[in-house]
Amino acid sequence: MNELKRTGSPKELIFGYLGVLLFVMGDGIEQTWLSAYMYGKGVDSAILYSVYGIAVAASSWLSGVIAETFGIKKTMLTGYVLYVIGALGFSLWGISSMNIPVLLTTYAVRGLGYPLFAYTFVVWITYRVEKGKLSSAQGWFWFIFTGGLNVLGARFGIFAKNAFGVVPALASAAIFASAGALLALLVNKAGSENLFAGEQEQRKGNPIKELLKGLAIVGREPKILMGGIVRTINTTSQYAFVVFMPLYMMEHGVLEADWALVWSSIFIANIIFNLIFGIVGDKLGWSRTVAWFGGIGCAITVLLFYYSPQICNNLWFILICGALWCITLAGFVPLSALVPSLVSRDKGAAVSVLNLGAGLSVVLGPLLVKILKEPFGYSGIVWTMAALYIVSAILTSIIGKASGK
Repeated sequence: MNELKRTGSPKELIFGYLGVLLFVMGDGIEQTWLSAYMYGKGVDSAILYSVYGIAVAASSWLSGVIAETFGIKKTMLTGYVLYVIGALGFSLWGISSMNIPVLLTTYAVRGLGYPLFAYTFVVWITYRVEKGKLSSAQGWFWFIFTGGLNVLGARFGIFAKNAFGVVPALASAAIFASAGALLALLVNKAGSENLFAGEQEQRKGNPIKELLKGLAIVGREPKILMGGIVRTINTTSQYAFVVFMPLYMMEHGVLEADWALVWSSIFIANIIFNLIFGIVGDKLGWSRTVAWFGGIGCAITVLLFYYSPQICNNLWFILICGALWCITLAGFVPLSALVPSLVSRDKGAAVSVLNLGAGLSVVLGPLLVKILKEPFGYSGIVWTMAALYIVSAILTSIIGKASGK
């Protein structure tokens, strides 16, 4: 407990972190098998993921500003309710009937719910933690977020599908979400009501007008927009790799089961370095960490991971290269501290821009694959992503000069 406090995560927020961990575990249950399952049922999962990605992007964009307008706990509670409705509707109604409109609608509702819960907690951290430890605190968030979503949730999902069946496995997401909401909103005693009381007082007259006004921060603060672009680039490769790397690896003789093992294992490195780079950012500087370890690092490792089966077609070598890519993905963690520091108020709106970037990467990754695969092949996709990471390093350096961080 003391270690958490020392590294930037205040003791009173620990149950909030644990609540987010459980919540996103539910969201990661179907990560490794839903696409193949839908394909086997004759449903184009690309449409499903596209609608879901749009819902996530919209909700991610709005989460911070809604939190500042209506309150953190109310926003997280709303996210929880939407998520449970979507999760149960998708599993008990959509999957059971394979009705396309129902599948799209319920999965989209679920997509609206999870950012309102998880990303609103980022706003809570931003206002609660002292500036000198903010990057470390954000590192703790991404540590538990990635660990819950990509490691624990994905692995439980494989077990639950085999042990209980598809519908019960998907429906269990509502149980994880409920347990997470209980911890984060009831057991967690850290206050959130007065964190931005002054700003809420100004918004009482017309909250919708103030909500829209807050979204205009990208026009008032161009550096915030740059931060959103950097955040979009950050995880675009992750969502592009999900689409084409299984097929690419199979072309080089990597079995489907071996690829699933590689993918779930390399993110263990990511969750560890989410925490480490949060601490490094506070020591070395937020913009330097993001630009060099994140931007330049990913530009190198995204190519290394892609070419690994051609360099040395050995599963351990591929896994190590993938782990290096995941480590450099974590180099972007201090961005969550850097961007809100650019403004003295409306920090929730600044966080919303970052959250929008996170949501847009869910759409942009598969879109790059769709656009570039035919004319340029898989290698064209990867070199484009490497170039984008160089752009992210340049933009981060510009932001850093403006903030002094």
